[in-house]
Amino acid sequence: MQIVEVTDKKKAHEFLQLPIRLYKNESNWIRPLDKDVNNVFNPEVNKFFRNGECSRWILLDENGITIGRIAAFINQKTVNKDNDQPTGGVGFFECVNDQNAANKLFDTGKNWLQERGMEAMDGPINFGDRDNWWGLLVDGFDREPNYQCNYNFSYYQDLFEAYGFQVYFKQFTYGRDVFAPLAPRLKEKADLANRDPDYSFRHIEKSKLKKYAEDFRTVYNDAWARHPGVAKMSSLQANAIIKKMKPIMDEKIMWFGYHKDQPVGFYINIPELNQVFKHVNGKLDLIGKLKFLYHKLRKTNKKMIGLVFGISPEHQGKGVDGALIHATRVMVQEKYKRYPQLEMNWIGDFNTRMLKVVDQVGGDVVKTHHTYRYLFDRTKEFKRMPIK
Repeated sequence: MQIVEVTDKKKAHEFLQLPIRLYKNESNWIRPLDKDVNNVFNPEVNKFFRNGECSRWILLDENGITIGRIAAFINQKTVNKDNDQPTGGVGFFECVNDQNAANKLFDTGKNWLQERGMEAMDGPINFGDRDNWWGLLVDGFDREPNYQCNYNFSYYQDLFEAYGFQVYFKQFTYGRDVFAPLAPRLKEKADLANRDPDYSFRHIEKSKLKKYAEDFRTVYNDAWARHPGVAKMSSLQANAIIKKMKPIMDEKIMWFGYHKDQPVGFYINIPELNQVFKHVNGKLDLIGKLKFLYHKLRKTNKKMIGLVFGISPEHQGKGVDGALIHATRVMVQEKYKRYPQLEMNWIGDFNTRMLKVVDQVGGDVVKTHHTYRYLFDRTKEFKRMPIK
């Protein structure tokens, strides 16, 4: 077997083509957009190159056939954040069911990271934000993947764990019937917040996206950047996220909470894009864009994804979470019955507060992913992500 670094368009194309061949008989797999994968490795597009670096490889068998791929990343903003050792990552792993082949790929990522001073690697992760391409699917193979979420063969778990990766944290995706009732406790919490005239709750307006980008950044940095491995978001990054979402956002399912007109919480849902992108076969060329427009106009997507939920710490325990969810419930159950299905983007098992909120919203765990960690010093004590 031969490892080959991706250094030209031909090898980059092969990097994209491998999963198409591997998953050709997997009915639930949805081909990612070529552009989305390529952009991760494009320094002109991916902002994480400003404070990091990455490389990728394909693995060839003795006949020159590609049988595996992997990428390795370093993000200088997070290598030491809440870690006992400098930690990089590997991702975009695909491989035939062969432990020797998998070991060759993992060793390649490990050696590249060691050469750059890393002492551990997480995987499979993204050279980018945690809401994309993060974690190994270990349960929920009967459901289609959400947009930019990993779907993989069940045997990948054995390949990772046999190499020595250990579970750093688990990621749960919840699903529910939108029209099912919510727990009474959420109404009680909503009433608590709504009795305070300083609180207000409203969905976004596309005409004011610059304001909502800054509101999003404010709450995100308060609520999320305190978690291990999560870097603070800049205004530039927040604007880029909102701008990227604009073509597909639905104003009525994106809600913000305010205290004296200062942002203190958000509950962001979007239409689940893979329900449309599965019709374009990875290509957003002219034909792909026409297909996308057709399915968007026909409203063939019946699922929304709960993308992110956050409450500023000083406003937790005051019913703000319940008020945001209740306001969304009134909209989607009574006024705007557009989406009968909801999946809530993954929640780490370390985030006990959010898990309690989701339990109140209702639904079941429909997918489980693992984020693994591998310590290069095999005598060192392994520690899981701290519980918050």
